[in-house]
Amino acid sequence: MLPLSLLNTAQGHPMLVELKNGETFNGHLVNCDNWMNLTLREVIQTSPEGDRFWRLPECYIRGNTIKYLRVPDEIMEMVKEDSIRQRQAASGGNRGRKWFSWWKYWSRRKQRWKL
Repeated sequence: MLPLSLLNTAQGHPMLVELKNGETFNGHLVNCDNWMNLTLREVIQTSPEGDRFWRLPECYIRGNTIKYLRVPDEIMEMVKEDSIRQRQAASGGNRGRKWFSWWKYWSRRKQRWKL
């Protein structure tokens, strides 16, 4: 599971972001890009000491300042299901495996019949 696929799936869901300087942001993920820059809405910012709080309508967090992300468990399950679906679609729904098993069956039959 890749971090960017996790973030793309988590859009619209609540998350906690902790920065390297100790500040934390709780809000709903609006957008993320390839550098893990995040846009959150309905944000509550907490100071590094944990004694002050600010309510922000929206904030932008630069990706290289992020230390920790916490997303709900159901997001993890959604990402796992999506990756399984993508792998099955890429493999063609096991068509190659069916063809191989049929060929293996036919080869054994030919050996028995001495064809």
